[in-house]
Amino acid sequence: MPDLNPEENKPVVRRPPPRAAYALPTLFTAGNIFLGYLSIVRTIQGALNFSAHPALAQQDFEVAAKTIGLAVVLDGLDGRIARMTNTTSEFGRELDSLADVISFGIAPAILAYIWGVMFVTGTVGAFTIDHLQRTGELLAFIFLACGAARLARFNIQKNPVPSNPGAPHRKYFVGLPIPAAASMVAAVIFASGSLPLTSFVSSVAWLALLAVLSFLMVSAWRYWSFKELNLLRPRSPVMLVLMCLIIYGIWNWSQVVLVLLCAAYVSSGLFIRVGGLVRRLLRPATNVTPEATHVG
Repeated sequence: MPDLNPEENKPVVRRPPPRAAYALPTLFTAGNIFLGYLSIVRTIQGALNFSAHPALAQQDFEVAAKTIGLAVVLDGLDGRIARMTNTTSEFGRELDSLADVISFGIAPAILAYIWGVMFVTGTVGAFTIDHLQRTGELLAFIFLACGAARLARFNIQKNPVPSNPGAPHRKYFVGLPIPAAASMVAAVIFASGSLPLTSFVSSVAWLALLAVLSFLMVSAWRYWSFKELNLLRPRSPVMLVLMCLIIYGIWNWSQVVLVLLCAAYVSSGLFIRVGGLVRRLLRPATNVTPEATHVG
């Protein structure tokens, strides 16, 4: 039903946005694709430079991790800009999903394998290292496959319900979003100094993290979507101070703060899930009489 003008009691005709407005969110999505491509290129360059020029390889892996983080920022902006300018479209949604597969699926999977497995050495023996690399290839692929499955489920489900529904006024993601999983991979690499792992134990722990992230992406656990967070509305003083502290921390201690923020969000689904299970266990059971359970 069209809106009515309160003064003249006439319907207000809303003009569609100009065609040029549709290009704005598409530019952010294209930037997302470019950053994912750049991350893959710098990861390959880092692998080629590691033996002869470790310092150059360190810079390559650092850039590869940073570009994934920047792609997360652009991915968050394109959807908000499309909604603000009323330029959402099926083409934009499909292009955004394809961009996410590249920037948050393929790019972090390649980076995770090359950085965390490919250069492992030590006294464990060639047989063990060979099986470690095979396991790394498998888990990196599983990370990519779970991320793609997560995106496909997000696209086809209009109103997904998490296994542990939260407050009705809050909006949640069902499963860990693929940008958050990719951010965790990039943040750990950036925080570690970006030099590839050479320790067998560290590589095993890294593969365990990939397995956990893969499971969380296809799980039905609840994650806050931040969609009700509107930066254009007035904020409380506490929220303003918190945002200033986060910005200040990222500016001065980016490596530590970013990995802590990513770890907090990734683990939030686990804490919410465990909290829901504990509440259900502690909830007093209702007394059900035999008559009430009789059917027919």
